[in-house]
Amino acid sequence: MSDPNDLAAFLHLAWQHIQRGSADSRHPARYPTFGTVSPDGKPQLRTVALRRAQRSDGIVEVHTDIVTPKVTALRKNPHASLHIWVPRADLQIRMNARVEILTGPAVQAEWEKVPEASCISYGTLPDPGTPIDHVHAYEKPPNRNRFAVLRCHLTDLDLVQLGEKHRRALYKARDDWAGTWTAP
Repeated sequence: MSDPNDLAAFLHLAWQHIQRGSADSRHPARYPTFGTVSPDGKPQLRTVALRRAQRSDGIVEVHTDIVTPKVTALRKNPHASLHIWVPRADLQIRMNARVEILTGPAVQAEWEKVPEASCISYGTLPDPGTPIDHVHAYEKPPNRNRFAVLRCHLTDLDLVQLGEKHRRALYKARDDWAGTWTAP
């Protein structure tokens, strides 16, 4: 292990996991918990699939159906949190972000990369969250017009690593990700 007091190395470790999660469906960082605040002010959590991570711009992306409750929430309040737990590293990664909802021609290249079997995730009828008469009273026709990319512009990362002596650091975009040690 590198110097445990090295803030840059700690941030690098987190980004290694985030980027691996965007590329490897077996990595625990692939499926973060995504939190928003509903229009009526209640916290809402769900699991999403991390599709892209770009450290240089402080961006992570997930895909969604444009009619989901998370998009409704983001249109009212464009902020979200993501939570990742990496068991083998005993590492918790919490990210806060301002979310940009991308649709239409801006996401055509991403849509073309979606495996055919996964395209059915975008177009559920009736809309996700709508009450139905029985467990399978829905259809899943793929609908390109319902595909969206949630581009999360990270504002801060809060890292906690468990160990004989825990360590925690907070990194903020506005400080160019310099980092500050905080009490775990």
